[in-house]
Amino acid sequence: MTQAVVFTGAKLFTGVDESVIENAAIWIDNERIVYAGPADGLGTLDPSIKSIDLKGQFVMPGMTECHAHLSFTDANPFNLGAQSPEEATLTAVRNARVMLGSGFTSALSFGSIHKVDLALRSAINSGAIPGPRLAAAGKDLGVTGSTVDSGVFDGLEQIADGPWALRKAVREQRRDTVDIVKIFIDGEGVCEHATQHELSFHDDEVAAIVDEAHRHGMRVACHSRSAAGVKQAVKFGVDFIAHANFLDEEAADMLHAVRDHVYVGPGIIWELGLIEHCESLGLTSDWVRQRGYEEEVEASIRSVQMMLDRDIRMMVGGDYGISVAPHGTYAKDLEVFVDLFGMSPAKALLCATRDGGAAFDTSGMLGTLEKGKYADLLIVNGDPIADIKILQDHSKFSAIIKGGVIYRDLIHESTFKIAPEAIFTG
Repeated sequence: MTQAVVFTGAKLFTGVDESVIENAAIWIDNERIVYAGPADGLGTLDPSIKSIDLKGQFVMPGMTECHAHLSFTDANPFNLGAQSPEEATLTAVRNARVMLGSGFTSALSFGSIHKVDLALRSAINSGAIPGPRLAAAGKDLGVTGSTVDSGVFDGLEQIADGPWALRKAVREQRRDTVDIVKIFIDGEGVCEHATQHELSFHDDEVAAIVDEAHRHGMRVACHSRSAAGVKQAVKFGVDFIAHANFLDEEAADMLHAVRDHVYVGPGIIWELGLIEHCESLGLTSDWVRQRGYEEEVEASIRSVQMMLDRDIRMMVGGDYGISVAPHGTYAKDLEVFVDLFGMSPAKALLCATRDGGAAFDTSGMLGTLEKGKYADLLIVNGDPIADIKILQDHSKFSAIIKGGVIYRDLIHESTFKIAPEAIFTG
């Protein structure tokens, strides 16, 4: 957007809290928000500023996908095969466009094949390709015998043992300009040699990884399903915790103590997809049940309630990029947060906007629509507060704005960076 523009007649969800302003205005100048609030607080504007009446459309902050795998191909998770760096890059370029087109203007990576995230981040930042703001991860870092050490996905694993070897691995990722170091603190139900209740690292190994990453300005994300895994992550300062399915009271209290700077993503899309579509993967319902996935969903509902009771900040993100959880369906998380976890739609929106934005950007420039912040927002022809599932219908997005640039039809291969009046006419 090369000119200032004011949107009027909006139903505005600023993301500051659960409230909605019925008759609102949003003033954007280049990449920043000048005003977002009640229309009668806008004041007198220079007549040269373009004004567009949204006629009651819903405006909200851009969402943050907090468990992104942009280099994944929507393949069968048990037969992922090998991707060359070139193939993975082409996949990621497509998925970055789809993620932005799905209303997610920022993304925290939870693992990348080869060094694809790093090239992708640079291309997005330069404007060469459309995509969300991206905090880039390197390969999954694990020890011998961990879930990472499974040989399922060539180019995704980096294996090291012992504190100093793991420090070296972190330093190598720093040399490659990684933003986020991803580790598997515990395992996965489908992994015979490293289950979801088995810790992979010794304490001194996790301590070394986090210390080395933080020394170099990187953050650490972890896969932690068990209560013991969450406790280990919190004890040694991991920044982002994915899953947290089997919390106990001690683990929940530990999360509350660090709620100002540790974020939890209780995504269970992988589990739900596996349970519903197991036959498409050549599995039986009995096998999935025996591996503990139905139990995991039930435990997750209890764990999320424990976090809600303690006002622990949660993020959306559900391991999208496999066949049972394909790219482009990221907003399914919000439906799960409402229907299974019992959140109000407004609370689910806060997880996707305010809390995800704060997790992505510690400087406070993302996640809410307030003066001085980046103009990352969605204009929706419908009301997600009335029906959270509307965010899964990309045809309802009148516009996606990232840094003041308007995008439309990204899902359908076309990208437009055009004047706002060309979108909101007719």
